[in-house]
Amino acid sequence: MMMMGETWSQLGSLIATAMFLWAMFDKYFPYQLRGPILTYSKKLASFVYPYIQIKFQEFTGEYLKRNEAYAAIETYLSNKSSAEARSLKAVVVRDSNQPVQLSMDENEEVTDEFEGIKVWWTAKSITPRTQSNPFYPETEEKRYYKLTFHKSHREILCGKYINHVLQEGKAITVRNRQRKLCINNPSQNWGGYKSRKWSHVTFEHPASFDTLAMESKKKEEIINDLIKFSQGKEYYAKIGKAWKRGYLLYGPPGTGKSSMIAAMANFMNYDIYDLELTTVKDNTELRRLLIETTSKSIIVIEDIDCSLDLTGQRKKKKEQVNDEEKKDPASKMAKGEEESNSKVTLSGLLNFIDGLWSACGGERIIVFTTNYVEKLDPALIRRGRMDKHIEMSYCGFEAFKVLAKNYLNIDSHPLFMTIGHLLEETNITPADVAENLMPKSLYDDAETCLKKLIEAIKTAKEEAIKKAEEEARLKAEKEEKEKQETTQEDVKVDESSAKEVKENGVEVVIEDKTLAKEINENGVTA
Repeated sequence: MMMMGETWSQLGSLIATAMFLWAMFDKYFPYQLRGPILTYSKKLASFVYPYIQIKFQEFTGEYLKRNEAYAAIETYLSNKSSAEARSLKAVVVRDSNQPVQLSMDENEEVTDEFEGIKVWWTAKSITPRTQSNPFYPETEEKRYYKLTFHKSHREILCGKYINHVLQEGKAITVRNRQRKLCINNPSQNWGGYKSRKWSHVTFEHPASFDTLAMESKKKEEIINDLIKFSQGKEYYAKIGKAWKRGYLLYGPPGTGKSSMIAAMANFMNYDIYDLELTTVKDNTELRRLLIETTSKSIIVIEDIDCSLDLTGQRKKKKEQVNDEEKKDPASKMAKGEEESNSKVTLSGLLNFIDGLWSACGGERIIVFTTNYVEKLDPALIRRGRMDKHIEMSYCGFEAFKVLAKNYLNIDSHPLFMTIGHLLEETNITPADVAENLMPKSLYDDAETCLKKLIEAIKTAKEEAIKKAEEEARLKAEKEEKEKQETTQEDVKVDESSAKEVKENGVEVVIEDKTLAKEINENGVTA
């Protein structure tokens, strides 16, 4: 017992002596000589301590910008910290589904394993002695993560492991982030403190490919295309193309184009940038907006045929409006014509989609929607710009079954056969089908809603027949009118081609030139 007490006493004296010597060294030893001494002392210690340490500071650079590596490591270690560390701290994360993230407190340590190699992560902090720059004050403490591992694994851990940690931390941040639905602000609002080119709200649309009213084969094709794109970073770099893909959604109103975009965003876990072209003044502003978009996003231009007059810019310009409309803009507005000050050109939009500026950032999807695909300039929708064309058509029987499952939670019913036959004969949009399938009261059951849908399809069929008959009647009337106008023009031509004969001061008009006879020398008509 006496020996143990003496041992601890000697050890305490040794530690106290070492601390005293270090304090004297740190306070009085010349600064110029400290570096070489510390360097050689570390080399000496490496013979008995075969471990390597790497520090990842929280803030770097002149203006104390937060280090992205530190944030990625903090996110990566979050699960391990909450499971192993005893002392934790809560970190508030903005724009995340998990606003509070747990991380280990200072001087806590957790272990990790990579390819059978064990490593140690430690959270540390240093309190600065003085404030060096009053204009850019330092934080109260400098936090950092310290990675410790055996020197025999240096090559693997310094390369593959650190890259794995950073990539996985960023991926977790993306998965946990609160996705956004953004709209571009008018350029006059871009100036000023904290002003932004895009405003956003939280994207919470519940649409998915499971609830989308579309044939399963078509949905599977789109899903496979999206997966292939998301995994194609190296492939796009190999072939020398920007990592982006264009989709053209076309079809009548109510066929689910907006729902398709929401389903794509939810499937890919992407943000949506809804670009309103009419508020963009020129091509320069368009490029600036593109630069402000982030990767893992869908850039949407809805109703591209109505956004701007882009379809006729390779043709002759339209004739100028008459003076009355110039003087009276109210009459122009009354006709439903809105004047746009935007000077975005077709070439500027093409450069936005497929030019040099499209390569500023990666993993972006560009989506155009239109009700009238034939109005669009072929250069705008060719392959390579709009890589995949998706027709959003009228509701078929397979799409109807998806809606019946969504709204009524049924997979089959005796009325399905009747509805299937009616859908083969009638064009009705998925939006109209969904509206009739939705129960309107507590007493509406599945059969009631299906019967209501049958009546709606029959009504749509009758209206389609009446519309076709009316169009046929108008076409016949137009053809008859054109025929009559042609006949009248022929009569006028015949009358104008009649000849006039003057002889001995007497004028004779010959109406039928086929029966006209020559005038004899004595002025008598034979």
